[in-house]
Amino acid sequence: MEAIFIGNFTPVARNGYRIGVPRDTVWREALNSDSSLYGGSNIGNMGEIKAEKISFHGRQYSIVATLPPLSCLVLLPEDADKQIKENRG
Repeated sequence: MEAIFIGNFTPVARNGYRIGVPRDTVWREALNSDSSLYGGSNIGNMGEIKAEKISFHGRQYSIVATLPPLSCLVLLPEDADKQIKENRG
């Protein structure tokens, strides 16, 4: 299964940060370490980011993300649950 891990190890939020992704789908935030659930400031991407057909980092598609300060994000494709069930057979 595909997953995207992003770390921002600076004390500054990064808005409009473009990242190449492997396919055209909605990428959901499976983890945002800046979430208020973990005592963070709750800066993020409203739970999901839609890929665009703009090549970046050698990938055909890309996303534009907000990277919270001093945080890690884990993004999963919207069909991740389906992929997990299929792999379990």
